[in-house]
Amino acid sequence: MPISFDSALGIHESALKLRAKRAEVLANNLANADTPNYKARDIDFRAALQGQMQSQAGSMAMKVTNAKHQTGQKMDGVDDGLLYRTPQQPSIDGNTVEEHVEHGEYMQNSLAFQATFTFLNGKFTGLKSAIKGE
Repeated sequence: MPISFDSALGIHESALKLRAKRAEVLANNLANADTPNYKARDIDFRAALQGQMQSQAGSMAMKVTNAKHQTGQKMDGVDDGLLYRTPQQPSIDGNTVEEHVEHGEYMQNSLAFQATFTFLNGKFTGLKSAIKGE
């Protein structure tokens, strides 16, 4: 009987990818904390994960318009679903990054990433035990 990784890993694979993408967006916000007129962005994780889980694997393939283009994977709902963060205290230069908020969100995302990774690791440990017959 073949193993279906989609059913064996469940939501954790998609969640790990989304957490990594959100970490990238939050780190970009922190890197641009002193850039005038920079607008802080974020991902609505719950909506993006729900969209990811509802999409089919075939719809994730990137569209190519030329045979020489490389194919890749696109996470539905992430690239187009970046939202702007509303600042609690806007700065004079138009920058909406609030470092304390970004650090908090980044740390929360980091903990959630680690938890998701631990769950995913547990799934692989269980599959390995099943394959070995333990």
